[in-house]
Amino acid sequence: MSEQHRPTRRNVLKAVGGAGAALALGAGTVLSTASTASAADDGFGLRIVERGEGDPRMWYYRFQTAEIGWNPAVNVLLPDDYHSSGRTYPVLYLLHGGGDGQDFITFDRLGIRDWTAGKPVIVVMPDGGHAGWYSNPVSSTVGPRNWESFHINQLIPWIDANFRTFAEYDGRAVSGFSMGGFGALKYAAKYWGHFASVSSHSGPASLRGNAGGIAGGVVQWANASSAAIELGGGTVYGVPWDQNRVSMDNPCERVESYRDKRIYLVAGTSPEPTFWDTFNETAVLETQREWRGYLDRAGIPHEWYEVPGGHFVRPDLFIRDLDGIVGRLRKA
Repeated sequence: MSEQHRPTRRNVLKAVGGAGAALALGAGTVLSTASTASAADDGFGLRIVERGEGDPRMWYYRFQTAEIGWNPAVNVLLPDDYHSSGRTYPVLYLLHGGGDGQDFITFDRLGIRDWTAGKPVIVVMPDGGHAGWYSNPVSSTVGPRNWESFHINQLIPWIDANFRTFAEYDGRAVSGFSMGGFGALKYAAKYWGHFASVSSHSGPASLRGNAGGIAGGVVQWANASSAAIELGGGTVYGVPWDQNRVSMDNPCERVESYRDKRIYLVAGTSPEPTFWDTFNETAVLETQREWRGYLDRAGIPHEWYEVPGGHFVRPDLFIRDLDGIVGRLRKA
């Protein structure tokens, strides 16, 4: 991925996620309301290099940051009454899946504006790399790809400083699809005090468990995909694995870190007849079941759905999740 990489709007028929979505899905144009901007470092290590605030709800920013070797972007979807109400709102951080067709506008393409109509919550949709796995990788040959540091140390404080948010545990949720579902589970445990609700839509939930018949299959999946389309041969977890990193990121080894959070899980039970859909959703189903076993034994409540179909976003279950998030977080 070059230093000049710019994610663009693409037309898609459905969401794709995981390592198998490695082919671009057609090019379009960057947001028409975007304009270039030049500003000093804002104190969080971010410099805005492009912004679009012409839409009353969907605002857009692109940043320069030392944590990422190109300029990552974020969509900020505001509530319908944000500009007139004067109220403070909870925030949902919504993380996209992996593959060349996935980036900060994934949920915009799927209909997030309609799904959130009338909902009193700000939705932040950041870039997370084509196979960044919401991590700071062990190695990269294409410059920094420290997505975890960008999101946790820079983007969240920037959002709280620039929008009317509840900058606290009960004011934030994190959710995602596929790779983003894993990222949500990881962030919720590793940064316990940041998020009161966590959701994983077709996201793997165990790094070391059996996935697709492969022991430790999700770690191998993360390493292989990141090497192929994110890190120029580098890997997220290293070869051999950095065992401490795996343990810190593995939901099955962080079970107590989910206590007192709202937990919401979705997995498909009948993958579509393609290799990658089968691998992705089979791994999701196996690892979510493993993790749910740990939660059950620890007496940690969680809401889960196993439904027909493969590796894609299910709007009805996302909207159900969104209602649960609004119900759990502080009220606007």
